[in-house]
Amino acid sequence: MRLAGPLRIMALVITVAVTWIVVSILLSGLGFPWIQQLFASQENSVTAEPRARKYKCGLPQPCPEEHLAFRVVSGAANVIGPKICLEDRMLMSSVKDNVGRGLNIALVNGVNGDLIEARPFDMWAGDVNDLLKFIRPLHEGTLVFVASYDDPATKMNEETRKLFSDLGSKNVKDLAFRDSWVFVGAKGVQNKSPFEQHMKNSKHTNKYEGWPEALEMEGCIPRRPAAS
Repeated sequence: MRLAGPLRIMALVITVAVTWIVVSILLSGLGFPWIQQLFASQENSVTAEPRARKYKCGLPQPCPEEHLAFRVVSGAANVIGPKICLEDRMLMSSVKDNVGRGLNIALVNGVNGDLIEARPFDMWAGDVNDLLKFIRPLHEGTLVFVASYDDPATKMNEETRKLFSDLGSKNVKDLAFRDSWVFVGAKGVQNKSPFEQHMKNSKHTNKYEGWPEALEMEGCIPRRPAAS
């Protein structure tokens, strides 16, 4: 009779041990392979595809040393405003509340990349003389970033087109009512700028009834050497 208690305890221990072994075998994949797959899929979902790294202003690749990273986006129709980003700093955008219909222009120091001034110029109902006073006195090496919004050209005259041409634009001579235009030039350039896009307003190709699609341009601009 005295052995009954120890025997029951021993039987219970053996039962628990056998149960643990059976459960371990089942969970190892013989009985529930979906459990392993579940945890494996969770691990894979976390580590399988790392997000592509973005660099300054969202560029897919970093710029070389002594270059300035930029992205310029024109407005979409007369609804979505333009954006001008330089070295991860938003110089002009609807969020900053410093863009408007016409030409949105940011002047930047070509040596250190500092913003000098940023202003919109209404080219539909504004005074073109305001724009001329803004770009006539530019210093040598000043970078000029331009993004159109709605209508960039109605108020343009020959002097305006000549000034932008001198900054390196090859398309400004053809810029017309409601065209889309993005451009980066500089005072004192010898050749036409490689940073320019232009899309004509045409009822046959427009994305938004009376407007072409928005233009987006990005790249790296070499800094101007500091004067010795």
